[in-house]
Amino acid sequence: MRELTGRTAFVTGGASGIGLAMARAFAGAGMKVMLADIEARALDVALRSLHPFGPNVRGVVCDVADPASVEHAAQTTYQAFGNVSVFCNNAGVAAGGGIDTISVDSWRWVLDVNLMGVLHGVRAFLPHIRAHGEGGHIVNTASMAGLHGGLGFSPYVASKFAVVGMSEGLAMQLKPHNIGVTVLCPGFVRTRIGESGRNRQPRYGEAPVLDPSSPAAALVAEIATRIEAGLDPAEVAARVLSAVRENELYVLTHPDMRGELEARFAAILQAMDKSLP
Repeated sequence: MRELTGRTAFVTGGASGIGLAMARAFAGAGMKVMLADIEARALDVALRSLHPFGPNVRGVVCDVADPASVEHAAQTTYQAFGNVSVFCNNAGVAAGGGIDTISVDSWRWVLDVNLMGVLHGVRAFLPHIRAHGEGGHIVNTASMAGLHGGLGFSPYVASKFAVVGMSEGLAMQLKPHNIGVTVLCPGFVRTRIGESGRNRQPRYGEAPVLDPSSPAAALVAEIATRIEAGLDPAEVAARVLSAVRENELYVLTHPDMRGELEARFAAILQAMDKSLP
């Protein structure tokens, strides 16, 4: 999709972090943009920051874990801007615990947002894009945690591996329909993912309290430090914009993490070689 001017993009998790940066990049490329986010106040602040783009940028409150909410956001977008060409399943949350504290509620929350949220987005927007026949592009935000298990046993890792697999499958099936797919797999980026518990719905119960001396608590602290020193979301958004234009399936942002991928892929290939007669 080289020509983006005048087309419409929809972005979940659009009130902050990578989502807001993508919205700004799309708007700067001449697109109309609908920001969707579960945080109404943060959404208002984000929209004010994009005021220079005028009525071409709007917002809608949306809980991606609720399919009815996503469908409502989709209909709101069609009414505001007409056909949607790019939709970004970007909203995401994280919960710690590892093997020390396995909370079923936390797993359900993370999977509902990170995994089912992507499914709800595809279900709401893909039939529309196929029907208007103008082509389009899907951007699914995964993570380097979706390519290797360095963060250990966690719902976040499980959800992101799933998003990578879903994206690869979509890319294969949608190519004949002139609909591209990009899966974004960033490393540490300066976002508020570490504070995602602020949006945890009551139906998922209270987050478990980690023992400060536990390995899980140490890992959470290390991740927080690395996020604080992470990549600027604007740099990630620029890569995504380029990937949409060039129809690139994978966007990886942290070449310094190459070794971790190589080790995993080498182990897989070694196991494959052992299966040879």
